[in-house]
Amino acid sequence: MSAAAEPSLQTLLCGIDLRNPVLAASGTFGYGLEFEKLVDLNALGGFVVKGLSREPIEGNQPPRIYETASGMINSIGLQNVGVRAFVNGKLPALARLTTAVFANIFGYEVDDYVEVARVLEDHAGLAGYELNVSCPNTSRGGIYFSSDPSLLAPLVEAVKRVVRRPVIVKLSPNVANIEPLARAAEQSGADALSLVNTFIALAVDARTRRSRIGAGFGGLSGPAIKPVALRMVCQAARAVKVPVVGMGGIANGVDAAEFLVAGATAVEVGTAAFWDPTSPLRVATELAQFLRQQRIGSVKELVGTLEL
Repeated sequence: MSAAAEPSLQTLLCGIDLRNPVLAASGTFGYGLEFEKLVDLNALGGFVVKGLSREPIEGNQPPRIYETASGMINSIGLQNVGVRAFVNGKLPALARLTTAVFANIFGYEVDDYVEVARVLEDHAGLAGYELNVSCPNTSRGGIYFSSDPSLLAPLVEAVKRVVRRPVIVKLSPNVANIEPLARAAEQSGADALSLVNTFIALAVDARTRRSRIGAGFGGLSGPAIKPVALRMVCQAARAVKVPVVGMGGIANGVDAAEFLVAGATAVEVGTAAFWDPTSPLRVATELAQFLRQQRIGSVKELVGTLEL
């Protein structure tokens, strides 16, 4: 790359053109609209709205968030307005954006996921879906979709049968080996994978002998999990041929570059948005600076270049 040339951040994710590979992660960026006075949403690579369920959910009892060393534990309880309120009250405004908007979908039975996807398919304004499979399958005694390939595969297949848009499967890190889950998702039709979701964690107040989180356990995120997230992204990317979206502790442009080198095609910024709502856009700007400093012409040149 010549000294005067600007590096290209343009990225293709399962057929979707992104102006840059940095997205805002689900659960940390609301429905996107809450941030439009702080961030130019159309300058983002994209964003994933908070999880949508078949019916509205009020969420868990407080406290729901607790700051830890180099991270955060949350147990929001998947609070959301429900898919029908979303398509009626949120999606029309989102449909006017030029950036890629993804809907995060979750449920407790396969039919829940299918119904949410079916409702969303009838409306314009979305680039694709991200399936949060880190929920217990209540019809199978509470076994998590994300921990058993034999549960994950039918779920992905069922959703793929009712949608035309790309499906990204968001994998949990709370498993012994990520590769079997990654392969099961790919073989079942996933257009891409995203990982990692949060790690199950506990914070204790020794004085009160109680959990710092109202629901007891919560999900750990932030810089504390980045090395483990990088390892799992690398393993998943080497196990499948579909694109991988990496996340877990990304707070600056170099963090993003590390995930791309490990094998991710794009990244999501989550916890950093709690202390800096502009962080997804800032990370993209810093990633461009890193490419310029390294005299790299395109962000695509970084992807999967890790030598082990």
